[in-house]
Amino acid sequence: MSTAAHSTQDQVKCVVTVTGDTISQADINMKAAKHQNQVHRTSVTPDAPWRIQQIQDAGNFLQLAIKFLQGNGASNSFRTSSEVLNVLGQLIKLLQKGRSSLLIPRKKTIDELMSSRNMKSLTPPLPGDIAVSFYLQAHKLVLAVYHLSNSAGTMKFESVQAECAVPWLSPVLVCFTTALHLAHQLRDKISVFSQFKDFTPDSCSVSTISC
Repeated sequence: MSTAAHSTQDQVKCVVTVTGDTISQADINMKAAKHQNQVHRTSVTPDAPWRIQQIQDAGNFLQLAIKFLQGNGASNSFRTSSEVLNVLGQLIKLLQKGRSSLLIPRKKTIDELMSSRNMKSLTPPLPGDIAVSFYLQAHKLVLAVYHLSNSAGTMKFESVQAECAVPWLSPVLVCFTTALHLAHQLRDKISVFSQFKDFTPDSCSVSTISC
C-alpha cells in the first residue's frame, strides 16, 4: 500500500509503501530548519526495508495470546472460577500489550535513532546532524525529522513531522478492542456468578463475534 505524507509547513514530503510490518519503499524530501534553502533527499529501498517494530510487537503479542488460549482452551477442565479468572487475566494482559504496541510508540533517544539499523539503510545517507524516524500512533504512520545542533556543549534538536493514514490498521485496532471487551465481559460475568455456591465455570458463557 502506497501513501503520501506531508508536514503542515511542507518541510517534509514522503511517499511510502507499507508491506506488512515493513516500509518496503519510501521517497523522502525534507528541509532542515537550519538549511531552509537546501532540500535533502533520501529513500528506503526494497533491498533494505525499514522495519516497523510496533507492528512486529503487536503481532508477537497476538501470537502469544493465541498460543496461550490453545494451551488453556475448551479441552481443559476448570474446577474453580479462580482458575478461569487467572487465564482471562493473562489473556487480557497480552491483548492490552498488543493493542498498546500500535497506540503508543516507544520513546527513543537521539543517539538510538542515529545509530539504528534503519537509519543506516537510507540511500543516500543523511548528513550527520539529521535523523529520521517512522512510528505508529493508532492508525497513522508518522515520519519525524530531527535536526541536531550543538549549543554551548549541549546537544539540542528541532523536529518536524508528517503523517498519513494506514487504512488496514483501523480494523486491526477494532479487533484488539473487541477481543479485550469480550475478555473483560466474561471475566466480570464469572466474578459476579462465582459468588453463588452452585456456580461452576462450565455454566458461564459469553456471546462472541467474528473479527
